[in-house]
Amino acid sequence: MKKIDARGLSCPEPVIMTKNAFASKEAAYEVLVDHVAAKENVSRFARHQGYQVQVEEQGEEFLLRIKK
Repeated sequence: MKKIDARGLSCPEPVIMTKNAFASKEAAYEVLVDHVAAKENVSRFARHQGYQVQVEEQGEEFLLRIKK
């Protein structure tokens, strides 16, 4: 599982980091973001790429668990 820490970054950086991670063809990914917009944009991008996304809210942060 590949882990991506995109906290403190504004869009589109979290989406670009996730896109680059998808190139590794891992079975699952975890993306950590701290903005609602980043959560929505990364989730939308992953779903359009055919992935399932689970969002776990952790206080002020969001953990996105992404898998095929």
